[in-house]
Amino acid sequence: MTPLADDEIKRILVVMAHPDDCDFGAGGTIAQWTSKGISVSYCIITNGDQGGEESDVPLEEMANVRQKEQRDAGLALGVKEIHFLNYRDGSLMPSIELRKEIVREIRRAKPDRMVIQSPERNYERIFASHPDHLAAGETALQAVYPDARNPYAFTDLMAAGFEPWRVKEVWITGSPTPNHVVDITETFPKKMAALRAHVSQTAHNQELEQMVKSWGEKNAEANGLSSGRIAEIFKVINTD
Repeated sequence: MTPLADDEIKRILVVMAHPDDCDFGAGGTIAQWTSKGISVSYCIITNGDQGGEESDVPLEEMANVRQKEQRDAGLALGVKEIHFLNYRDGSLMPSIELRKEIVREIRRAKPDRMVIQSPERNYERIFASHPDHLAAGETALQAVYPDARNPYAFTDLMAAGFEPWRVKEVWITGSPTPNHVVDITETFPKKMAALRAHVSQTAHNQELEQMVKSWGEKNAEANGLSSGRIAEIFKVINTD
């Protein structure tokens, strides 16, 4: 699958389950897009309030902390527009209610391209297949097709000014069958800056940069890039 050229893309919407999912899955690629002048916005479904195994942040403060961390991380990659849907971390399920909210965000953002999580479990990368990720990916894909483009779906949204919108293509992170690789060697420092902004999640990990770099180097090697390059991988599908 050959994706659309970036110069054909004006707006991108990234829909993820948790704060930091954008940055782990696609931070280097997002930094490339914003540097080209493409408008990137985020829809984060949960507040990640069950995150922070190594954090001393009280539970009642975790949601606010993680939202702020995601905003700081977005700035590191050139992303300023972030909407939180405020679902509870760890309890996400595909539902018609969530689907409607994602349809609203698609119609609001009017993206040519979307980045979502895989609705398929990846047994080679089990951490990418958190139950919330699977639910977020499945619901986002349902929102792209058939609902966001359909004037007869969620007619109350159209009455409120959210007109139907057709997304041209979807990039999926964590897929067991990726078909596209992006060399992020030059934007890797920006990816790491974004990940370090998630202090409650990453500050305890002294090996964070080496860990993330090794993942990227394995992606690059598996896709024929030269030694020492760093890559992110995606399943790209045409949805136009």
